[in-house]
Amino acid sequence: MSAQPLDTAEELIRSADGEAEPSTSVRTQLANAMTGLKKKYYGKGPTAAKAYLEDDYVFVVMEDGLLRHEETLLERGMDDEVRSHRLTFQSAVGSTACAAVEELVGRKVVGYHSQITFRPTRVFEIFVLESQGPG
Repeated sequence: MSAQPLDTAEELIRSADGEAEPSTSVRTQLANAMTGLKKKYYGKGPTAAKAYLEDDYVFVVMEDGLLRHEETLLERGMDDEVRSHRLTFQSAVGSTACAAVEELVGRKVVGYHSQITFRPTRVFEIFVLESQGPG
């Protein structure tokens, strides 16, 4: 990502009404940071979020969080339009998401992808971390 991040991880966590305390687990901080990003820049955050950290991968899964106009489009069968708009917007804030992950896990993000599914609505933020080499 070449664009400058819009916020730090701590600012995103505060946007999610979360705590960036050292005693809070990295997984919770990751989930809160992605929730804060959605809440602050989309105008509505998910109802639930959970982060998974395994080897060189970070996955954040979020539930719900669609805006009313997106729900209306989905009711009209316009799934592709909602997905396209979401992915376009996510590319605008992707550098912020990647910077937050790097800040929280202390490793470089070398790959990033965002995806959304409907019925039920789930948002997936997928990060590939720079390998630490053989352990």
